[in-house]
Amino acid sequence: MAAAVGAEAKPLIKVAAICGSLREGSYNRGLIRSAIEISKSSIPGVEIEHVEIAELPLLNTDLEGEGSFPPVVEAFRQKILAADSILFASPEYNYSVSAPLKNALDWASRPPNVWGDKAAAIVSASGGSGGSRSQYHLRQIGVFLDLHFINKPEFFLNAFGPPAKFDKNSNLIDAKTRENLKQVLLSLQAFTLRLQGR
Repeated sequence: MAAAVGAEAKPLIKVAAICGSLREGSYNRGLIRSAIEISKSSIPGVEIEHVEIAELPLLNTDLEGEGSFPPVVEAFRQKILAADSILFASPEYNYSVSAPLKNALDWASRPPNVWGDKAAAIVSASGGSGGSRSQYHLRQIGVFLDLHFINKPEFFLNAFGPPAKFDKNSNLIDAKTRENLKQVLLSLQAFTLRLQGR
């Protein structure tokens, strides 16, 4: 029996999760926390790390040395480089991605681009359309960065519509939404393994 279980085990993929909101009580941070919980409890072979972007300075190439970056930027770039795939939790600000997220995308794209050839997925919690316009802008940016996004399932969450999706601490509590998030992670896992030929 042990041999059969081992034969079915999927290779481990490491996912870097990035939240476009810096707010501690952000619903998008809540989505990342839930993704980590779901992967630990019910998706063998997926390891998600929340990679913070709050300490990154505004992009300024004067801060670059000869092939070097400020330590906080280099540490961020190394985490992206070491990841097999990326999970973005992107709020929608003025029909687009947030400034902190764009800044992180730009720093990690400085030569050599560390986003290249990685699988990626996007989830959003916002009002109205659930962050759809920010996702479409992020997909456009990803074309130049050589990121490969899963196409389905899409995940646009209207955080304010009934029934309640989050508790007072911005933890995801809606069972249907948690299942939808799980399906995104399963799709990202499968696509990552396919891209890597594993």
